[in-house]
Amino acid sequence: MLIAFKLKLALACAAGFAGPLAVAPLVSEMTTHGAQGEPAIVEIAAGSFAYREAGDFTRAGRQAEAPLRALQFTRPLHIMREQVSSADYQLCVRDGGCRGLDRDMTIAPDRPAVQVSWHDAEAYASWLSRKTGAHYRLPSDEEWAFAAGSRFKDDGVAVDANDPSKRWISRYERESERDLSDTTAYPFGKFGLNERGVSDLAGNVWEWTSTCFVRSRVDEAGNAGRPTVNCGVRVAEGAHRAYVTDFIRDARAGGCAQGVPPANLGFRLVREERSWVASVSARWSKVWAARS
Repeated sequence: MLIAFKLKLALACAAGFAGPLAVAPLVSEMTTHGAQGEPAIVEIAAGSFAYREAGDFTRAGRQAEAPLRALQFTRPLHIMREQVSSADYQLCVRDGGCRGLDRDMTIAPDRPAVQVSWHDAEAYASWLSRKTGAHYRLPSDEEWAFAAGSRFKDDGVAVDANDPSKRWISRYERESERDLSDTTAYPFGKFGLNERGVSDLAGNVWEWTSTCFVRSRVDEAGNAGRPTVNCGVRVAEGAHRAYVTDFIRDARAGGCAQGVPPANLGFRLVREERSWVASVSARWSKVWAARS
């Protein structure tokens, strides 16, 4: 059932935007690393922000706008300044920890690793954790949005109760206005730093998160009920939020569950602190308990 569902989603987005990526020989050195061979990390101070929940929401059997929440992070977030580079990903491949890129893919070492699946990103996080002794993982969608700051765009679109299709048309038109035909894997820094010192957010590389795709009903007050969770599809964040089947490496060729497909799929990781784990776990335990 799960495999069939994934294959069905793999055909959900039309193919398009195909184009060549920058090509250059791979190198064996790690690129943007700080002390003890670890990647450059940005520490983002604790704080709060408004977050539009990811997923598909309905009210009384019709499409509804996703709930907007005020989230509080009580511990600093430690996230990679840049996306994982192709050179660093290749080291994982050579060490046997990651699956190699497709045969026709060669990316310059000073550029992000792209056309990687969610499973590829998970494998790299496990490999880097073993190599450094720290705990690296993909960020949740909430954490990515918090790190992105002003680069995170609220994808809420008002719902017309008389014509729910207008919401999807509006979203598609808004996403299509952006130039997603440029699939070049640019050198780091092309899209600049945000106000929190994190590089290249919301450029033409969408980044995998750990967040699963959910469907949920909301009541008249806008409160979401118990969700139906599908972890065969994950949230990818970039110029807009996307839902992509987890084994897909190139969403332009199919596998995007909704909306305009990402131009490139890459990732960056969070370095997890022990106290941070306990805080996030406790917070989400309360959330799910309240929805039960």
